[in-house]
Amino acid sequence: MNGIFQPGSNEKYHNAKKGFSSYFLSFDTGARLEIMEMKAVPGSKDDPYQQFTGLIHLAMSVGSEAEVDRLTAKLAEEGYEVLDGPRRTGDGYYESVVFDPDKNRIEITA
Repeated sequence: MNGIFQPGSNEKYHNAKKGFSSYFLSFDTGARLEIMEMKAVPGSKDDPYQQFTGLIHLAMSVGSEAEVDRLTAKLAEEGYEVLDGPRRTGDGYYESVVFDPDKNRIEITA
């Protein structure tokens, strides 16, 4: 049992092409927190089209690739900006990325 705020961790994932690394911290409840590093990310949030340091995105698993597709299409139809996907990521996830009204990235994953 991981216990309160004592998550388990996966092995470090590294995508050399994008200069991106991350770990997933997994909690007993099923919640996961991704800790990421990307050297090209600027230290300012002045441009929401560029990633920046701090809390900038949330990811939600919706259960299936079909649901990722459906929700992404629905959000696009409602005027939300789709930044990426749906697509399969380098570490095997199926996801899309959409801006919320405050320009935070929302990852919709299977």
